Amino acid sequence: MTKRQENSLLFMWVVSLIATLGSLYFSQVRGFIPCELCWVQRIFMYPLVIVIGIAYVQKNPRIAMTTLALSVVGGAVSLYHYGIQKLKFLSDSAPSCGQVPCTGEYINYLGFITIPFLALVAFALIAGTSVYLWKSLKEEQ
Repeated sequence: MTKRQENSLLFMWVVSLIATLGSLYFSQVRGFIPCELCWVQRIFMYPLVIVIGIAYVQKNPRIAMTTLALSVVGGAVSLYHYGIQKLKFLSDSAPSCGQVPCTGEYINYLGFITIPFLALVAFALIAGTSVYLWKSLKEEQ
């Protein structure tokens, strides 16, 4: 494994850890109750901390396809969630999410930074780095 691949794994792990700790901060410290789409995003983010952490310790960049799959699906959910928060035509037809509406915005920094946006950024960073790792593995062959 090259130093760049190792640093890429470390970067992905740090991003997933910050995203996981951020979601726990919002729910456990600030008391924000996650909606159903937030839970789905967590289902795709939380395992990344463990999977990438193990890959980093084992010096295994071949995890790139797994991290890419998890981050693309999680990112798609985040993008939809962000869309129903910010786009009127999506929010009007948004399904009921249970106890907490998925269209609700606990935070709205600078008029566009919401919790799903933060998750989307994290998933995009992990997906982009996964693509880089995958390409670097192909170049080695």
